[in-house]
Amino acid sequence: MDNKIALEEHFASPDTIGDSERFFTHDLWQVRRRQLLDFQEERIERMDACGIGYAILSLNAPAVQAITDRQRAIDVARRANDLLAEQVARRPARFGAFAALPLQDPEAAARELERAVGELGFQGALVNGFSQVGSEDDSTYYDLPQYWPFWAEVERLGVPFYLHPRNPLPSQQRSIEGHPWLMGPAWAFSPETGVHALRLIGSGLFDAHPKLQIILGHLGELVQNNIWRTSHWASANGKNPLGVKATRPFIDYFRENFNLTTSGNFRTIAMRNAMDEIGSDRVLFSSDYPFETMEEAAQWFDRAEINDNDRQKIGRDNARRLFRLD
Repeated sequence: MDNKIALEEHFASPDTIGDSERFFTHDLWQVRRRQLLDFQEERIERMDACGIGYAILSLNAPAVQAITDRQRAIDVARRANDLLAEQVARRPARFGAFAALPLQDPEAAARELERAVGELGFQGALVNGFSQVGSEDDSTYYDLPQYWPFWAEVERLGVPFYLHPRNPLPSQQRSIEGHPWLMGPAWAFSPETGVHALRLIGSGLFDAHPKLQIILGHLGELVQNNIWRTSHWASANGKNPLGVKATRPFIDYFRENFNLTTSGNFRTIAMRNAMDEIGSDRVLFSSDYPFETMEEAAQWFDRAEINDNDRQKIGRDNARRLFRLD
């Protein structure tokens, strides 16, 4: 399929490039480092070869979210967004942009999002999970009351918010201690991010701000596999809601306020499951470059056993509608 749109496609700034080294062997890191810092050469060549016409770029992880000093988080986010804006301006027909946000300070994050969307022309925000505020062992999640004015601004601006994974902090890793292979994309990313997404639902956020649109990568960070059971037990009218503030079944919010990408999860059965759960109108193609290859993502998707109408929607049309692309 030609002219696909991909929307979990990463870059790094000089401030954040070191954050990604841990995910690769020494030899492979030299390649991935080059790819994260590249915008206009190898990235474009691979997009052309893989039938990707447009990519929405975002900062690597955990980047801004792991900076405990609020002012430094604000400064690093702003520098990353300015760098990205400069690169997108060189090829506006090929690139869009997600803003990095310093959610250590919700008011500053709202201001930076307004700047990124209103002045820089960005399509939304991508945030790498919880933020560490003032302490290396702090994990602050965005269902908390201090973030609700921020969410009001996201809704006012009418742009999607991509909740991207990061690893749990060391103090939260006891269940996988001694098993480093469970960290990162292999496992830890998804339950960490899935719980965060469920916290947003359970808080009543989408009752207060029903127009919010959240994006989850990797075909749903495991949420779609268990959403019926979560909804069955935890919803306000479920078997044991235990203080849930959302007024409707969890599954309703998941189907109305969430969108899932294929980033780094190139499995047709999993994609069909997502399509069955929330509809093919809410599934979108992505690769997760350079942590995955565009080639593997595109070859799998182009050959996946789905009908041509769904392929066109997932590969391009859904993103055009969600981001209001011309």
